[in-house]
Amino acid sequence: MAGPSWLEALRGARKTALVSDGKRKIHYLFADGKEMAEEYDMKTNQLCCKPFFLWDLKLVRKWREKNTLGASGNWQIEVGEPNLFVPATLDRDLIKESSSNPVFMRKDTKSSFQWRIRNLPYPKDVYSVSVEKDQRCCVVRTTNKKYYKRFSIPDLDRFQLPLDSTALSFTHANNTLIITYHKPKEILAAEEELQKELKKIKAANDGDGECKTQ
Repeated sequence: MAGPSWLEALRGARKTALVSDGKRKIHYLFADGKEMAEEYDMKTNQLCCKPFFLWDLKLVRKWREKNTLGASGNWQIEVGEPNLFVPATLDRDLIKESSSNPVFMRKDTKSSFQWRIRNLPYPKDVYSVSVEKDQRCCVVRTTNKKYYKRFSIPDLDRFQLPLDSTALSFTHANNTLIITYHKPKEILAAEEELQKELKKIKAANDGDGECKTQ
């Protein structure tokens, strides 16, 4: 699924919507059996006679598919906080060591894809962030050889769009490396179209007992 066909796949997917805790949650079931779940933050303007919902940031996007035995696999997070689970049997020293390791996560804004890597204490001039067009990925390096990370941008892959090094930038603050990639106009237009589709879905409120499906 790529380009316009990806947008058509989203339109054709069986979608279920639920409003809970100030979030609008959308579940997609695609024809090939894959599932995608997204969560959006919602803002309510109380001055209107009826609540007027404005779409805000995407908080979560995750995927799962069935394994070879036909059972649903684990959710794989594309956007949002990673699932950090430390078994209760580990002692405190191990938990402390785990909490100090770099944590990579994606957290988008309206106009940009954005990644944050926590627990990186080095000054900004230690880092370099570049695009490898042939490999279709971004690469984070440090001059002290303490950290190395390659990551792709699935949204660009789905739309078969090239990576643009001029769209990539980074900054560093509070032991966190923040990497920003400005969304191309094709992505912005597709997201706007998708929001129009999602607003057509009548969402159930948490506790209604039944989600609304399209």
